[in-house]
Amino acid sequence: MIGILICLMIVGIVLLVYMYRLAHENNVIFNSFSFVNYPSSFRPLQLFFISDIHKRVIDDKLIVQVKAPVDAVIIGGDLLEKGVPFSRVEENVKNLQKIGPVYFVWGNNDYEVDYHYLDSLLLSLNVKILDNTAINFESENGEIISILGVDDLSQERDRLNVALKEAEKNSFKLLIAHEPPIVSKFTTKENISLVLAGHTHGGQIRLFGYGPYELGKVHHLEHTTLLVSNGYGTTGVPLRLGAKSETHLITIKGTD
Repeated sequence: MIGILICLMIVGIVLLVYMYRLAHENNVIFNSFSFVNYPSSFRPLQLFFISDIHKRVIDDKLIVQVKAPVDAVIIGGDLLEKGVPFSRVEENVKNLQKIGPVYFVWGNNDYEVDYHYLDSLLLSLNVKILDNTAINFESENGEIISILGVDDLSQERDRLNVALKEAEKNSFKLLIAHEPPIVSKFTTKENISLVLAGHTHGGQIRLFGYGPYELGKVHHLEHTTLLVSNGYGTTGVPLRLGAKSETHLITIKGTD
């Protein structure tokens, strides 16, 4: 009996070490999207998408994997949570700025801290906050790409209609939101080609393939394409199982 207990303890310790290591990997997933309505006067757009950083420190190993510079680094919410020092946020943002200009949308955990201070800190670091707003990029030919971002859905702060008003009507539209259910708030008429979201952590800890959320993946919907990321960090416990930590290097281009 004692031998069995010792074996179980060893297995438990090994499993915890494995789960901890899994939660601290620096995985970069390469995603490529082709759209018939992508403006031909733009070269392919390269984005680095990272969501749900929470308590993690951005590892230099992650930065090295990304072939800098990218056109934009997009933080898909939950940059931090309660208990995370703002000095870590500043360090993480500066690390991400090594590979490109940084854009940010609010997540639910970002509101656990003094979010007014977080807002001013990000602005001082030249981070563009997409809180129910849009930023437009125009080519020499007058074609436009719009990156829209909405505030946190869980606190009913999202105002997609306001963001759409700031985007050019006939532009190629990319939407950033922390929570994936944003896709239920628009139809084909808004002409949003791609949505990037996080929040779910892929379930974070999945037992026998089951978890509270499905694994992050690309969903091809009738009215848009949705990428849901497992995210970079963890919440609750610094462990993962069956849902690896991930970030995304995304290429968006036209069809051949």
